[in-house]
Amino acid sequence: MTSSLLSVQNLGISFGETQAVRDVSFDIHPGETLALVGESGSGKSLTAKSVMGLLPPGAQLTGGSVVLDGMDVLSASPQELRRIRGAVSAMVFQEPRPSLNPLHTIEKNICETLLWQQGISGQQAKARCLELLRLVGIDNAAQRCGAYPHELSGGQCQRVMIAAALAGEPQLLIADEPTTALDVTVQSQILELMARLTRQLKMSVLFISHDLRLVRQYADRVCVMHDGMLVEQGGVEQIFSAPKHAYTRQLLGAGLHGQPVELSPVAPSVLTAREMRVWFPVNTGVLRRVRSYVKAVDGVSLDIRQGECIGLVGESGSGKSTLGMALLRLQKSEGQIQFAGQDISSLSEKDLRPMRKKFQVVFQDPFGSLSPRMSVGDIVAEGLWAHEKLRREEAETRVCAALEEVGLDAETRHRYPHEFSGGQRQRIAIARALVLKPRLLLLDEPTSSLDRTVQFQVIDLLRKLQRERGLSYLFITHDLHLTQAFCHRVLVMREGKIVESGAPQDVFLRPRHPYTQQLVQAANACGSFSGESERLREAI
Repeated sequence: MTSSLLSVQNLGISFGETQAVRDVSFDIHPGETLALVGESGSGKSLTAKSVMGLLPPGAQLTGGSVVLDGMDVLSASPQELRRIRGAVSAMVFQEPRPSLNPLHTIEKNICETLLWQQGISGQQAKARCLELLRLVGIDNAAQRCGAYPHELSGGQCQRVMIAAALAGEPQLLIADEPTTALDVTVQSQILELMARLTRQLKMSVLFISHDLRLVRQYADRVCVMHDGMLVEQGGVEQIFSAPKHAYTRQLLGAGLHGQPVELSPVAPSVLTAREMRVWFPVNTGVLRRVRSYVKAVDGVSLDIRQGECIGLVGESGSGKSTLGMALLRLQKSEGQIQFAGQDISSLSEKDLRPMRKKFQVVFQDPFGSLSPRMSVGDIVAEGLWAHEKLRREEAETRVCAALEEVGLDAETRHRYPHEFSGGQRQRIAIARALVLKPRLLLLDEPTSSLDRTVQFQVIDLLRKLQRERGLSYLFITHDLHLTQAFCHRVLVMREGKIVESGAPQDVFLRPRHPYTQQLVQAANACGSFSGESERLREAI
């Protein structure tokens, strides 16, 4: 074995009296992909940031060393750290858009690294930018150079982030959950891209993930972290075939079990939509005339019955979230919408307001959707103040009941969102929706930002609430596995249209449309069905 490119020995990091990372040691060799896995809060990202000398405010080193390419990062001067950042080690973050400057074009975002790290300027920098964009698989690279981050899809932004990271020709690429928020087709493309670049550029990769199925597909070695400690490490096959630590066995054994809640064959319709259309005009020229339309939703019809869960799947940009917002009258649209037998498509905002408490939304990001300046109790009670005239004592009783219903202690209502884990924050968001006693919940990627074990806990909670309350769900997701155990029917959406629908086992075991076949193949390439559905894996 060649000497280590990165050596982390006995690393310790604390926040005050809380020890966040304890006695962590591992090595990465040239050309190797090492995966750092564990649940949220286990210390994975904090360990990775120490490699770049990017510890957050309040973090204190309590011991150990980090040696990267012969330099002790923890004792390096700011000038020395600037030398290794980008040139020796570069980082790709989980959320690509916040990591790119929204006021700069794609070309300028990438050229900043070239100008700073390599001193390349002018035409040389532009030529190198084009080369990097082509290397990471951006179509029409010359035209994309002048685009801004908001004009690209999530997968394209992640490719731009990788291109910017590669601009300094680093020896080590740190990928911190690089595919968590992406759909399965883009996940597969990004991971294949990283694997190809690793071979082509002879790079080492520190791959941080909570998804062991992806790790098995792409890593050489695995380090398992739990509660700030490294509890097990070894070759990928060794870890997956013969795990030694109880926590590793727990992670590997975590799976989503059970079936969708039993649905009555005579259940009435809760929501019916016919010929839904959401077209966004494309304006060009000095006079900004409409030249064409982006057909985000184009002639979609669907029915949701009481107690039924409908899964809506498709890649980013297919129109899933736009359709969901249009169905709840949160997005201007054309078409007919009936809720509980009443036509709501033509109601004014004033007439629609009393009905809004009957359909609620749980968003993807459980931190961004909760006000950081409000206590949990006030967040959950906000809908009550808007829709019902209650005394404060009555409202507090309802809030406590809603929190306890989602498995949280009512006493936590005095705390703030940042004091909770990701899974707890998502439970708060669900409690906020439930406190109004709705009949329909729109679940817009409610588990994509959570680690796998917490995902399953949230799904089990949603099933429990569905049995007890008879709730209906429109479940927007890119995770095909979750739809099998949670949804009664699945709709596959592409370019604003429903291209296939049916029971999950029929759609995913016997996909008829080429796009559905592509989704299933991409899920299989990312390991999304591995070890969890023998029938599906055999069919694929």
